[in-house]
Amino acid sequence: MRATSAKSESLVLDRRSFLAGAAAAFLMPVTVTLSSRPAAAATTGVGAYIRIDDTNTVTLITGQTEMGQGIGSGLAQIMAEELMLDWNQVRFEHAPVNPAAYGLPGWGVQLTGGSTSTMMWYTPLRTASAKAAARLKAAAALTHGGSADQWSLVVGGKLKHATYGEKTFASVLGKIGNTSEPASVSFIGTKRIVGQPVRRLDLAAKVDGSAIFGMDVMLPGMVFASVVHCPTITGTVKSCPTSASGALAVVNLGDAVAAVAKNTWSAMRIANSLQSKVTWTIPADLAQLDSTALAAAAQALQDASAPANLKAYETAGTPDDKLGQLDVTYKTPFLAHACMEVLNATVSVTKTNNVVSFVELWLPTQGQSFVPATVRSVPGLGTLTDSQIKVNSMLCGGGFGRKIEQDYVLQAVKIAVAVGKPVKLTWSRPQDFKNDKYRPYASMHVRMGGDVNGIKAMVYRNVSASINFQHGSNPEDTGAVAGAVKLPYAIPNRRVEFTPLPTGVPLGYWRSVGESYNTFAVESAIDEMALAQKQDPIDYRLRMLSGDQRATALLQKLKASSNYTGMKSGQRGVAFLKGFNSYVAVALEIALDSSSRIKVTKAHYVIDCGVVINPNAVEAQMQGGLAHGIYSALYSRVTFAKGVPDVKNFSNYRVLRPREMPKVTVDILQGAPDTAMPGGVGEAGVPCVAPAIANAYARLTGTRVRELPFHPGMTMSD
Repeated sequence: MRATSAKSESLVLDRRSFLAGAAAAFLMPVTVTLSSRPAAAATTGVGAYIRIDDTNTVTLITGQTEMGQGIGSGLAQIMAEELMLDWNQVRFEHAPVNPAAYGLPGWGVQLTGGSTSTMMWYTPLRTASAKAAARLKAAAALTHGGSADQWSLVVGGKLKHATYGEKTFASVLGKIGNTSEPASVSFIGTKRIVGQPVRRLDLAAKVDGSAIFGMDVMLPGMVFASVVHCPTITGTVKSCPTSASGALAVVNLGDAVAAVAKNTWSAMRIANSLQSKVTWTIPADLAQLDSTALAAAAQALQDASAPANLKAYETAGTPDDKLGQLDVTYKTPFLAHACMEVLNATVSVTKTNNVVSFVELWLPTQGQSFVPATVRSVPGLGTLTDSQIKVNSMLCGGGFGRKIEQDYVLQAVKIAVAVGKPVKLTWSRPQDFKNDKYRPYASMHVRMGGDVNGIKAMVYRNVSASINFQHGSNPEDTGAVAGAVKLPYAIPNRRVEFTPLPTGVPLGYWRSVGESYNTFAVESAIDEMALAQKQDPIDYRLRMLSGDQRATALLQKLKASSNYTGMKSGQRGVAFLKGFNSYVAVALEIALDSSSRIKVTKAHYVIDCGVVINPNAVEAQMQGGLAHGIYSALYSRVTFAKGVPDVKNFSNYRVLRPREMPKVTVDILQGAPDTAMPGGVGEAGVPCVAPAIANAYARLTGTRVRELPFHPGMTMSD
């Protein structure tokens, strides 16, 4: 990506010298230099999504954010297939903010989340690429002769004619403006690029240090800022100093105080020193910000026969008189996003006659659609048009849903307006952890009845803090019951309920959202029923899969795999998910160390995600989902004592060490027709991990764990 000033001067970061002295970065601030970027080749757009330059390089323009999941490359593979490109001539770039053109098809919102990117863009991008191919053929006819239908695409970004020979795409661009899109197209139907393990387009730059993430952006004359928030979440500034030693400025942001300095480290140090000098207004109802009080409130809502705002999301038959075998409650904690790249934003404002007339932002963001409204919410900026707001989407060092939010963007804009200079805001790691938008706490009461042939009745109630009540973006809060409704299992009598848990804890979308906690409850409960009936856990599930051939094939594949049979049966657990338009099953083998702590030793995934764009990317997402799922299930939680979060840093928010990563194998079921819709994979690897561990632990020890995490309080020193 390109880092530009408010006047769009092209700049590039020289990070190699920075990396060479990386060890020194832990001891002293590092000055990162800027140099001019070489002039780019002239490009021509062929529709909104495709640009071709005079070197015959073809670039995909995508509204989806690349944050390590490989979406830029995956979508580029779809384009490359239809245009018969060589992979070495393909690139991708982030699009400007334009939801009408680059928003998710059918949604009209430019954001990256919910494992929707490939799923929703597969057919529209194939169509756009096929239309571009038709226009290139028409341009070739206008440029060289013949008719459009006499020209055909050949591999390498070329067109071929029986008389005029082969011509590059670049050679016909001069006539593209004289062509129009066809009303309909047919697809090429090959799998030369799609379905192949081609290399990621962004990896080389990430390895050699030339890739530019949000934190890497540097602008001429830029100053640096960091913030400190109230120790009690959602507290606001009552009064604060107007200056501080070493600070260029101190800015009251309402929800925080910013320190502006000559470098990021100084800004963080000064911001931290301001903590004791700021007077804060503390929220009045601390019970809604206290983990112990919230757990008690959740239990009261579970015990009530008709709690406030109770809604049944799925009903069938008469379940209440067919229960009796299982009556248990599962609980999952608040969780932080813990992205490797902390929240940051760079903003430059331009003034005309002392009035802000242009705002340019460089953001690691998943929520481009929401940025213009965020800018206009700042006093004095409400009349800015979309053309006066430019958003440069940067590479993200992880997102997991956190970077959909706009709190850090709003702060950076306010600071830039206050100081009148380009500013880079960087939150410190403690501020990032302590002021997250947390995954909701959830309590799930499950009652079941059944026999050796499966579950005949289920009543399920989820009580959790509602993202909807804070965001207002999902009128029925279907995310709160995702993973508990539309199950592949044929349970003839069932009722799935949700009632929101009132809380002031800031909530957000966390990787796999509702599936991350409901799958833990559902798949644990099914396993408990199988154990009680002395049934094989996979066979028990298979008997309930009525007419779902994909689900049946997946579980049969898992049971037949040598990676499954090679696990120790008394230490093995399984779980299954139908979600994100994909099917995923995982088997885990666990062991206990000398302190009776769980270690996952082996893992085997089977996934059916429909059309596979890149098998390496699918495998990588299962591996990453496994690591994320393991540490979240074993160690992670955030608790609040009267609004003060206990989490401080990775020191007490334990993640998986490299040596703790188990051996993992992945089987990908392929063969879906190319007209089928791809499923999501970015989130699908996470939800099954916790229940599979719980199921393995129950077999190994005879003890059923129903509240996560398994090992609360463990730190990185343990």
